[in-house]
Amino acid sequence: MTDRSHLERRRKLLTATVTDFDVERQRAFLIGVVTSTSDIPEAETSIAELALLTDTAGSVPIFDVVVRRDSLDAGTLIGRPRAEALAQEATSLDVDVVVFDRELSPGQQRNLQEIFECDVVDRVGLILDIFAQHAHSSDGMLQVELAQHRYRLPRLRGQGQMLSRHGGGVGGSGIGTRGPGETKLETDRRRILDRIRKVEGLLFDLVGDRKPRSKSRRKAGLPLLSLVGYTNAGKSTLFNALTGADVLVEDRLFATLDSTVRKLALPNGHDALASDTVGFVRNLPHQLVKAFQATLEEVGDADVLLHIVDASDSDPDRQIDSVREVLREIGAGDIDELVVFNKIDIADGVAVDRLLALYPGSVAVSAVTGDGLDGLLEAALEALRAGTVELNLLVPYANGDVVARLHDAAEVLSLDHDQEGTLVTVLVPAADVGLYEAYVRS
Repeated sequence: MTDRSHLERRRKLLTATVTDFDVERQRAFLIGVVTSTSDIPEAETSIAELALLTDTAGSVPIFDVVVRRDSLDAGTLIGRPRAEALAQEATSLDVDVVVFDRELSPGQQRNLQEIFECDVVDRVGLILDIFAQHAHSSDGMLQVELAQHRYRLPRLRGQGQMLSRHGGGVGGSGIGTRGPGETKLETDRRRILDRIRKVEGLLFDLVGDRKPRSKSRRKAGLPLLSLVGYTNAGKSTLFNALTGADVLVEDRLFATLDSTVRKLALPNGHDALASDTVGFVRNLPHQLVKAFQATLEEVGDADVLLHIVDASDSDPDRQIDSVREVLREIGAGDIDELVVFNKIDIADGVAVDRLLALYPGSVAVSAVTGDGLDGLLEAALEALRAGTVELNLLVPYANGDVVARLHDAAEVLSLDHDQEGTLVTVLVPAADVGLYEAYVRS
């Protein structure tokens, strides 16, 4: 157990404000759990991130604690005596919601709500709530709704009272009570199952609609660079700087949820596509990764991943590991990766040098000042070229459309003419070599 002096110190740190522009916000009490003393530093980092997530969800974290146990309690996770003691603390602080930095079983959540006599939310429910607020595209909102229904279905029993207290629907004011397609938790199981099947069908149709668009991009020969990284690493700011887009930029976790695709100009004069995607966090629950598999399809289709890392963060290595873990989970772990250390305008120079040495081939940039962007584009071009094959072609004059396609879809290194046709030396994506085999000069 964490000693009392530690709790008091953390409380003073967290009670800075309970209002935001005169709008009343929920007061949140955060609880982390570890089963080994050696895990406490990691838990402290994780619960600090939980505080940021809680703030993003619209609540104010006023108190946090990391509870150490030899083993997790099946009924309450932290044991009833400890839960009751913390419930008294929460009552004295006039807490509205308790947020656990772990996934709770439906039974644990019910038991803890009875003890704390207020809403109890786990890490999964918190992130789902943020997703519900930030999804704007049709498929994004459907994916949120589907994930919420699947999450809430086993939690129906005993949840009606808590939902009724705060009100459901998009206008609800509390964590876990928002979302597209929100239903009262007391709605019967059959109706929720019917809705799950309907949403699954709608998502299946949307995935089918996206495939022709993806094929069209491939046919146009535009390589795809997907920006991935930890949430709040500055992906959207960098995306805007590279493409001239106006994607929303906020200093909040999960400010970007729906993927956006724009063109950018490469140093060789050719265009590429860049996609900005949802950011990742440590311990991202498996079901959330699965729920947003469709949104992350742009990542799986990428020729090169631009892995954006906040160079000013206290633990960038941990961020990199967390992102790579999710990439492996969605089947994108083998895609070529270019690590980009962002925010060098506010990062320690010595720390940046260490990172560049530790990750060979990486680049350092500032999306805000523009420093390093030219070098990033050069590195991205080289990374794209690594997946290409140089071909020497003889294209008959009757097939002039092939030469036109090469100018659009590949990098033409040299071009000449003889009596038989056009002589072209070109770099083409390895996947497209078969399209030009008939014209290869022996």
